[in-house]
Amino acid sequence: METILLFAPLVGAIICGFGWKFIGETAATWTATGLLFLSALLSWIVFLSFDGVTQSIEILRWIESGSLSTSWAIRLDRLTAIMLIVITTVSSLVHLYSFGYMAHDPQWKDGESYKPRFFAYLSFFTFAMLMLVTSDNLVQMFFGWEGVGVASYLLIGFYYRKPSANAAAMKAFIVNRVGDFGFSLGIFALFFLTDSINFDDIFTAVPQLAETQLSFLWGEWNAANLIAILLFIGAMGKSAQLILHTWLPDAMEGPTPVSALIHAATMVTAGVFLVCRMSPLMEVAPQATTFITVLGATTAFFAATVGLVQTDIKRVIAYSTCSQLGYMFVAAGVGMYSAAMFHLFTHAFFKAMLFLGAGSVIHAMHHEQDMMNYGGLRKKIPYTFWAMMIGTLAITGVGIPLTHIGFAGFLSKDAIIESAYAGGSSYGFWLLVAAAAMTSFYSWRLIFLTFYGKPRGDKHTHDHAHESPWTMLVPLGVLALGAVFSGMIWYNSFFGHTDKVGKFYGIPYAEASAEGHGDAHGDDAHGDVTESVATDDHGNAAKGEHHYVFTGKPGEGALYFGPENTVLDDAHAAPKWVKVSPFIAMLLGLVLAILFYIVNPSLPGRLAKQQQPLYLFLKNKWYFDELYDAIFVKPTLMIGRFFWKRGDGKTIDGALNGIAMGIIPFFTRLAGRAQSGYIFTYAFWMVLGIAALVTWMSIGGGTH
Repeated sequence: METILLFAPLVGAIICGFGWKFIGETAATWTATGLLFLSALLSWIVFLSFDGVTQSIEILRWIESGSLSTSWAIRLDRLTAIMLIVITTVSSLVHLYSFGYMAHDPQWKDGESYKPRFFAYLSFFTFAMLMLVTSDNLVQMFFGWEGVGVASYLLIGFYYRKPSANAAAMKAFIVNRVGDFGFSLGIFALFFLTDSINFDDIFTAVPQLAETQLSFLWGEWNAANLIAILLFIGAMGKSAQLILHTWLPDAMEGPTPVSALIHAATMVTAGVFLVCRMSPLMEVAPQATTFITVLGATTAFFAATVGLVQTDIKRVIAYSTCSQLGYMFVAAGVGMYSAAMFHLFTHAFFKAMLFLGAGSVIHAMHHEQDMMNYGGLRKKIPYTFWAMMIGTLAITGVGIPLTHIGFAGFLSKDAIIESAYAGGSSYGFWLLVAAAAMTSFYSWRLIFLTFYGKPRGDKHTHDHAHESPWTMLVPLGVLALGAVFSGMIWYNSFFGHTDKVGKFYGIPYAEASAEGHGDAHGDDAHGDVTESVATDDHGNAAKGEHHYVFTGKPGEGALYFGPENTVLDDAHAAPKWVKVSPFIAMLLGLVLAILFYIVNPSLPGRLAKQQQPLYLFLKNKWYFDELYDAIFVKPTLMIGRFFWKRGDGKTIDGALNGIAMGIIPFFTRLAGRAQSGYIFTYAFWMVLGIAALVTWMSIGGGTH
């Protein structure tokens, strides 16, 4: 079953990409879509029936070179099962959605067959992503990692006649190569130190890595910290974290279904998955995890500030994605990997729905993407409106404080903010709370500008706005269910008490006793535990209840929590003001959005004029693109121009042209003068030659 769900998208990509001319465009695209739905069905069966015990399913022997011996195998644990349903569910719904969205694309001429290529790219991307998350070793993961990079390049640049799409595809590819270079260095370092790239071997060697020093870049580094940072650099590129984030907003040049699949739910979460997969290494790399926490919190704050002033509906959601990924990295950085995966899981539903909802709005408005030209669409496209409303309620974190009742984002985002506080990162906690307020503001701003107020822009476009076809609305409805219920259903599994989380992830745990020891539970659990006080979800001592702690060794579960990692218990014991702070931030953002865009719509314009430097700073994305242009692009172009004009033009071409057009003609002319045509001239030169030869032989003979 696992093999079928892995290879079904590849079969679909091959049929759609190469077989459509034989079976027809419609048959090929529906075949690819049907295979994706098969993969999604099998993924849900795996997820719901999985018992938490890690399995390795070998497909074939792969690389045998010296001491490097590895198989292409499926590593099936809870992390894999979560990613399987996220990838295949979103991808299958995006396939279905694309039938409506790509039906009459204005980028293509009548009679051009572009759909099979588009569906083939989508299916190939899904296969590469499944390869990444099912990998049993780092080389296999890197293969899938680069595969999704290629598919991303092809999909972002799908409108190849648009120069902006081609530039965006190149930018995404090049920026990710920077991150991938760090990732590859981390893989090389692990192989150098452990003589293996298999996860089980690496996890077993983690205690030794924590004690090892490495020489790198003219300095001594702790091996665990260095490798963790190098791997995270790869995650920075793929998950668009600050410094390597600039490609993500430009990637919105691709078709909207691409944005929903790649830039909301799947590829951009690969970095979070990598950090959580390497949790045994992260637990012994405190400097690396501090770096991850700080960078994640900064990214969440930065992207939220930029999202406040963007007017392109897709770019607002793109910066929202960038910000939410920062949340996930903060959770992983403070050691609460299950909370990071919780937000990854819930975020996939509501963010994919927001992107697809934005696509439905764009479709209704004849491919107009500027929110300044929207307004009053609530009654024109009611189903899309309610889908976007549910997605907004989820991402802003609407729920009942101090309970487990609320939309998906309410539970998962609050879990991360509580974990940041419990993990001792005040920087992370306060920046995430501030980002939560800004997330609420720009999300409601999007709703109010799009669906409320008077119509703006082209009147003809507004008059002809219409609801999307069923192939676009059904995926919105399915994703809405996840946005509403996924947090409440799986809260305890991802962020409940230790025994619930341990059972879900297959992590050994044990019952704590007053002496600090306990009876083992779970697979291969160990009895030595640290003493900890049992608390309920509101931070109060839980009388008469059993209390459990994580035990076991690295690699014995899908995630690893070290003996000193008590963030889960500490988060549940956080003060009430910490638990309520995200909700208050959400309300603040909502009230400000209502004031700015419902009560007094002229206020944003006046404020932008009064605070023009700040407005332009945010509008221009903190000038990162301009900064990189000045530091990297222009100097590179200058060096290239120098080698082109001075090196290639004047030196190489000049030398060749000089020899061919100067020196050789000069000697040719000299030789030409010697050809006089008179016999006595030739006789004279022959006599001179004979005389010279005799002289040389006489002198040479006399020396012996």
